[in-house]
Amino acid sequence: MITPTFHFAILSEFLEVMNEQSKVLVEKLNSRAGKGSFNCFMDVTLCALDIICETAMGRKIQAQSNSDSDYIKAIYEMSDLIHRRQKMPWLWPDFIYHKLNAGKRHNKNLNILHSFTDQTILERAQELKNAKAKAEKGDDNDSGEAKQTKKRRAFLDMLLEATDDAGNTLSHLEIREEVDTFMFEGHDTTAAALNWSLFLLGSHPDVQEMVHKELDDIFGQSDRPATTDDLKNMKYLEAVIKEALRLYPSVPFFARTITEDCIINGYTIPKGVNAFIVPYALHRDPEYFPEPEEFKPERFFSENASGRNPYAYIPFSAGLRNCIGQRFALMEEKVVLSAILRNFTVKASQTREDICLVGELILRPQDGMWIELQKRKPNSAL
Repeated sequence: MITPTFHFAILSEFLEVMNEQSKVLVEKLNSRAGKGSFNCFMDVTLCALDIICETAMGRKIQAQSNSDSDYIKAIYEMSDLIHRRQKMPWLWPDFIYHKLNAGKRHNKNLNILHSFTDQTILERAQELKNAKAKAEKGDDNDSGEAKQTKKRRAFLDMLLEATDDAGNTLSHLEIREEVDTFMFEGHDTTAAALNWSLFLLGSHPDVQEMVHKELDDIFGQSDRPATTDDLKNMKYLEAVIKEALRLYPSVPFFARTITEDCIINGYTIPKGVNAFIVPYALHRDPEYFPEPEEFKPERFFSENASGRNPYAYIPFSAGLRNCIGQRFALMEEKVVLSAILRNFTVKASQTREDICLVGELILRPQDGMWIELQKRKPNSAL
């Protein structure tokens, strides 16, 4: 029911939001340019949060300018609480957890998150109902609610309208679960990919120069927003993003439950066992990626990737349970990175040896992502 909502033509409706929030990020970064090293991790993360909130729910939360809101605080504390509980089996039983301070904070944050989503669903459902009623009456003179709803659709709108073959719609709870999943999985993973891409570009000026040239060829001296055609032409930038995801996959490991007995390398794996897949290790297989620790975007040129085992590279998982939002993520990463790189030259302030990796819900640097920015003009590298 949900997969059709991620058709590329529908994703293109989200491009306007991505461009707007990328512009806000660039304006913030302008104040940092030329002033030495700074930690960009949260700046990029709040931009990704603004994008997913508006595209998923149709709500502006202005995270980039108001990071102290209760909703934003609840998102980040909830992530920490969940990860901490995952590592401590004695906290798994609900009857124990909910009596502890951590469990009480968990419930408080969950209430904030669910209340926000519930209110948004009810308001959006009413807006769509009103817009439909006006359309049926032939009231095309309304320049407000109906046209705004039509102009700027959100993922939530598509969930409210989604039906299966029998005409059944999703329940309020099912819609909330999908929206909440997108809010959590749709911003921190993308933010991690953006940060790692900036770090690697800042560590490899030769690669960054090629990205600058590609962007200058596409945009010239214009400061116009990116279009879908522009994104298709960002072939080298796409290869950079994919190589960054190879070295630093946003989700460093995930699990699957084996649904039938199978044999792997001569060992019988019984049904019901939980199997852990570790992309961080898998992506370093020298059989498929010679010199696996080297940053080489050209690995993902079509002529070099052709014939590669599809399960050798799985930053978005693979098979029937792969990431439904991977096209959305790649689109967002191109828009945000191109906006930054059209305006700045990036220099990494850390080496790979300096960075301590933390594999939590996402793969992140323990002490943040430290970079320097210098303002640039289009075509300055030509």
